[in-house]
Amino acid sequence: MDDLEAELRELGGWLETPAAPDVTARVHDRLVGRVPGWRRWRAVAAAALVALVVAVLPPTRAAVADALGEVLRFAGVGIVTSSTSSPPGDEPSPLPSLRTVGLDEARRAVRFPVRVPAALGPPERVSVADPDGTGACRVATLLYDGGNLRLDAFDGRLDLTFHKRTSRPGAEWTQVDGDFAVWVDGPHVLSYVDRSGQIRRETARLAASTLIWEQAGVTYRLEGARTMAEALEIAQSLP
Repeated sequence: MDDLEAELRELGGWLETPAAPDVTARVHDRLVGRVPGWRRWRAVAAAALVALVVAVLPPTRAAVADALGEVLRFAGVGIVTSSTSSPPGDEPSPLPSLRTVGLDEARRAVRFPVRVPAALGPPERVSVADPDGTGACRVATLLYDGGNLRLDAFDGRLDLTFHKRTSRPGAEWTQVDGDFAVWVDGPHVLSYVDRSGQIRRETARLAASTLIWEQAGVTYRLEGARTMAEALEIAQSLP
């Protein structure tokens, strides 16, 4: 916590806070009646601080992103840092109702644009998964390099679609075309979260380094790029 406090104090010296609704009163009202005795003032201050930092945290502040990993929700992805993580032991099952389709069919199967990065060109394989009651799929995936490089796209309006657990600090803020993004540097366990919000443990697998960002209501996961610079080049080439 000492490192986090120092980092937050440093942020306070140069951070320009954008105009936003004042949430302090609401945080206080919710906590005052729930936290007993002498711990109350600490809970109020901590909650308000977390709300502020998550709202305005700029790129490259990796230490703060790591420290807040247990509560971080970015676009449709939950990132959790933990020292107890371990790779799944069994072969994971695919995403719900996963099927391989052509690119044109994938575009008809989802409610959001399926964009092909110019830096990669046409995908080797395309799949869609998790249809709703109308048949509209929730996830579209473009696969390259024999499946080692993949771009997942899904409806960003959903609160949580993928859940990550990293075995070491590695969540770093960056930008894609001016929008906030997160780079997860190194292997991490990835699980799918179904429509009810439940983590599907049977889908857990060990994932490669990943870039996560949101554009125009669609959340993207680019997995398998060797470096953050390479991942950003691919992401910024989306039409």
